[in-house]
Amino acid sequence: MRFQVAVLLPLFVSLGFAADPALTVYNQQFAVVRETIALDLKQGLNQIQFTGTTAQLEPESVMLRDPSGQRMLRILEQNYRADPVSLEALMKRYEGQTIDFEVRNGDHVETVSGKIVRAEAVIPAEWFNQPSPYRPQQPVAEQPIIEVAGKLRFGLPGTPLFPGLGLGMILQPTLDWTIETDRAGPVNAELAYVTGGFNWNADYNFVQGDANALDIIGWVTLENRSGKEFENAHVKLMAGDVNKLQPQNGARVRLGGAVAGLAMQEMSGPQVVEKTFDEYHLYTLQRPVTIHGSESKQVEFVRANGVKAEILYVYDGAKIDSSRYQAWQAEAIRQDASYGTVSNRKVWVMREFLNSDANHLGMPLPKGRIRFYRRDTDGRLEFTGEDVTDHTPKDEKIRVFTGSAFDLTGERRRTIFHHEGARQMMDEGFEIKVRNHKKEPVEIRVVEHLYRWNTWEITTSSMPYTKTDAQTIEFHVPLQPDEEKTVTYIVHYTW
Repeated sequence: MRFQVAVLLPLFVSLGFAADPALTVYNQQFAVVRETIALDLKQGLNQIQFTGTTAQLEPESVMLRDPSGQRMLRILEQNYRADPVSLEALMKRYEGQTIDFEVRNGDHVETVSGKIVRAEAVIPAEWFNQPSPYRPQQPVAEQPIIEVAGKLRFGLPGTPLFPGLGLGMILQPTLDWTIETDRAGPVNAELAYVTGGFNWNADYNFVQGDANALDIIGWVTLENRSGKEFENAHVKLMAGDVNKLQPQNGARVRLGGAVAGLAMQEMSGPQVVEKTFDEYHLYTLQRPVTIHGSESKQVEFVRANGVKAEILYVYDGAKIDSSRYQAWQAEAIRQDASYGTVSNRKVWVMREFLNSDANHLGMPLPKGRIRFYRRDTDGRLEFTGEDVTDHTPKDEKIRVFTGSAFDLTGERRRTIFHHEGARQMMDEGFEIKVRNHKKEPVEIRVVEHLYRWNTWEITTSSMPYTKTDAQTIEFHVPLQPDEEKTVTYIVHYTW
């Protein structure tokens, strides 16, 4: 025997905190939703229609349970419909029938009758019998055809006035369940599912005064494009590379994300609390937030003062045309005598800081955009550059690019090139000049990439260098105001 149960809505008032929705948001367009719904079930089988989900729910992820563990709840069958009523759906429903259209001419409004000969038709691109270069890339929509007073016309004569909803049409995304339970009575069930339509990102604003110490204010931005509003939601965010399959094609991708929380230096206490969760970091916003549909919401989650961030000047003088050499192998690059000989004159400005307790930070920081500002002599903030950073654990360095220095320049040219393919050896030499036109002394880090091969030896160098990785060396060049210095070296390759 089957029982009909009315459309159910999430119950918030009587259940208090437990009934408020909970979200765990990832920064790859999905979230996990958990909320409490009130069910009044009969023993055995129940037919239930639930309309409180998002429009991008993954139906195979739905879980329904009694959190107290006292009742057996089993979904024997589930149907998910995410096609709420629309103009196109109603036109299709009344195709072949005559309806009224409201036509407005200035201040005059009249009603005319018209037969829907054809609703708007959408033709898939692959249906076109043409070679792919000439085939439309997107589906093609054909206008509806309406018969008015015995004549056919393309397009609607006015605003259609439909008699009512067609059979089986819905106003909201709907889950139809056949639920089996072991005994009758009300139950506050927990519904959980994965849904698309959510995203988040982190933004950090660094403000510098006269000294190198910076003040940091960070925001997390939550985006809700799921088609549902969440009122007083308890929000968590996950940090780490979480593996998830893309629902549209099943391809396996690596997903990452979360937001880190730093202790606020305010009497109100922390806005975000962090803890380790499995192999990831889980962060909880400490106050409920209401996230409306089609809304972006910012929540402050970082506030720190006195963060030391060193300014670095880096000259990487080889200007490589990446589009030309994109598919080249290492052997082909070695044989190309002109590779790496074009000079870049820009000196990069980098900011580097340590994510440590001693530097007033010291918690895992999520990937996000970092913006830098400096106060002018009139006290107003001026924007001085931005970059993005990846997830950064505690006690690791963060280095970001903020722009190119106006008063620092570089120049690089090759001085020696000797290649003996038969003996599997090569000698290459370079001369690098760097100039300081600032009013204060600086240090420029000259970076050279030994791209010919990974077996090399510096045979001659005009100043000491540091090997930073298997094929990169770095010279630290101090410069006084209006000073120029020249760095030369010769590298010997064998293979």
